[in-house]
Amino acid sequence: MPSMISGFDEHTVRVDGLDLHVASGGEGPPLLLLHGFPQTHLTWRHVAPALADHFRVICPDLPGYGASAKPAGGHEQYAKRVTAATMVTLMRQLGHERFSLVGHDRGALVAFRAALDHPDAVSHLGVIDVIPTADMWESLAGVGGVFGFHLYFLAQLNDLPERMIGADPDMFFGYFLDAWAEAGTFDAEVREAYLAAMRDPETIHAICQDYRASAFVDAAHDSEDRQAGRRVKAPTLAIWQDPGDMVLPFDPSAIWHGWAPDVRTLMLPGGHFLPETQPDAVTAAIRDLIS
Repeated sequence: MPSMISGFDEHTVRVDGLDLHVASGGEGPPLLLLHGFPQTHLTWRHVAPALADHFRVICPDLPGYGASAKPAGGHEQYAKRVTAATMVTLMRQLGHERFSLVGHDRGALVAFRAALDHPDAVSHLGVIDVIPTADMWESLAGVGGVFGFHLYFLAQLNDLPERMIGADPDMFFGYFLDAWAEAGTFDAEVREAYLAAMRDPETIHAICQDYRASAFVDAAHDSEDRQAGRRVKAPTLAIWQDPGDMVLPFDPSAIWHGWAPDVRTLMLPGGHFLPETQPDAVTAAIRDLIS
């Protein structure tokens, strides 16, 4: 099936009992790209075709998001450790035992966990505009929590967020697409594709489960690994947005240097959705990492 990503095909791959929606294209060494919240694989619509000149590029919708299946059970099924294992299995089923992995936002948390848990599978790691979950929770204090209000809201252990979001999902998810982006980041077709993917009540529930897992499972996994001295073995690229006049409540460079001994960092203007606002710079940085 043709994709909204130029030159890519879309198909379904069954992994661990889940039907995952995947866009893929290009030839060369394998590269897995993972999207974030509140988006789908379309996050990579500018970057993926440029990388497909040199790589076999795989862009799935994360479990629970977009057209991919929604894991059943409790929020533990959305732990980044579980999703990372699913992504490694996906790549193996596609014939790729070892691959480069780049993620944005939620996808970057999955990528980070995959690099920690599956060092033999992940050859290079890229993380865009995120820090590990344990560091994030430790950094949110005082007014900093205002800007991360969704982290607390979506993680509530009841159906309050599902009911409130379900009353007007376009307003809720549209808020983040607008507040975190520069004007003109999304054309009408892409914005509608994102919102359409988020209107499904099962997707709303899955996203809440993802955030519940971050609060009550992922942070503990990160803390355990940090205490045990586990570090990312793969060469790592950490990109984040230029905050402008805002003072961040954490130092992204220091945090990532603490987790990945072989790390290069890059700060870019353009808001949160850097693969869409700075695709040329993101593409060049990924190529440089892998080369």
